[in-house]
Amino acid sequence: MYRLLEPKEAKNKRLVTRRLTTLEPKAKTTFLIAADIGGTNSRFALHIPGMKEPLLVHIYPNEEALKESKSYHHATLKPFFEKCLQEVEEWMGCSEEEMKEKVQVVACFAVAGPVKPDNSVFMTNIAKGCKIDGNEIEACTDGLLDLVVRCKLVNDFVGQGYGLLDLDLDTETVELLPGSKAKINPLGPKACVGAGTGLGECFLTINSLSPELGYECYPSEGGHTDWVSRGPLEAELHEFLKLKFGQHTRVSTERVVSGRGLANVYEFLAKKFPERVDPVVHNEFITAGDQQGRVVGVNSGQKGSLAEQAADIMATAYGAEVGNAALKFIPTGGLYVTGGLTPKNLHLIKGMDTPFIKAYLDKGRMTPLCESIPLFAVLSEDIGLRGAREFNAMA
Repeated sequence: MYRLLEPKEAKNKRLVTRRLTTLEPKAKTTFLIAADIGGTNSRFALHIPGMKEPLLVHIYPNEEALKESKSYHHATLKPFFEKCLQEVEEWMGCSEEEMKEKVQVVACFAVAGPVKPDNSVFMTNIAKGCKIDGNEIEACTDGLLDLVVRCKLVNDFVGQGYGLLDLDLDTETVELLPGSKAKINPLGPKACVGAGTGLGECFLTINSLSPELGYECYPSEGGHTDWVSRGPLEAELHEFLKLKFGQHTRVSTERVVSGRGLANVYEFLAKKFPERVDPVVHNEFITAGDQQGRVVGVNSGQKGSLAEQAADIMATAYGAEVGNAALKFIPTGGLYVTGGLTPKNLHLIKGMDTPFIKAYLDKGRMTPLCESIPLFAVLSEDIGLRGAREFNAMA
């Protein structure tokens, strides 16, 4: 359980305006690092406490960054510090030793995976797996990594959940059901389902007797619940996925609703309908590594293609799972569809005739309940980073 008050408006002026070289010799300045670590990319942001606008943001592709590094923090955090030293005005001109004398860093990593009580997580969505250990990062004295005095790990959808509280609904979301903004109950639960490299879910609640205490966010591994086929072709897909992943009875929803899930669906269709395979697209798909889902998505606009069919199947499963979340949480405070796949596939998600909405509303006698839930697609892809920043500031 994590508690956070609704974010306040950021101050307009920087709290620190002078370079570190002007500080008194024994003074130490605290900076915050927020990170949103998914299966494909790691996003880092450097902040001055109390400021929403970052001093620097950088994204590291995990597959490339982790090739020859002895640890996750050496592969990403250390080069990010070095980049800050070169590009951030407050840090420029300082040597590593001067930095150690004058700066301390408090970090919060929102990580795609269940966080253990010992402040570590093993990420299965990164090729060959990857362990991130917050305590190990705190103890590391290698170069600028020595600046870190605290590194708190939270589930990536704890970051997403608190990031929701920072959204501008008018500019950063799209209503998926008419009148959603007007339906929001300010004391109601909120829920979030987001597909990217994997599929994440979380929910937030508020104490109706003491709403001034703000929302609490609870992590979830709901993306790993069972996926159910919705017709004969999907039943074949279900069998294909069980065989591919060595499962005798079940397939998780993430195997279909995610970037990698989109690749799985295309792979199945290519084997099922070899006569429909586009050689150019297929060759690009085979050689794309962890970007196979992106190849399918980019080519899904080709009418009648396997990529289009794969995207439709994925969007249908996505809508069905979001509908399941509506039934489980009854989030009258808003149900938010996030993740990198959402804004990239808005044509499959927004509109009463899209496969997403059709599946979302296909809940039999519970359809009226789903219709009553405020439902939004989130256009911004940085809310996990924002949530990590907010959690970092209050922890």
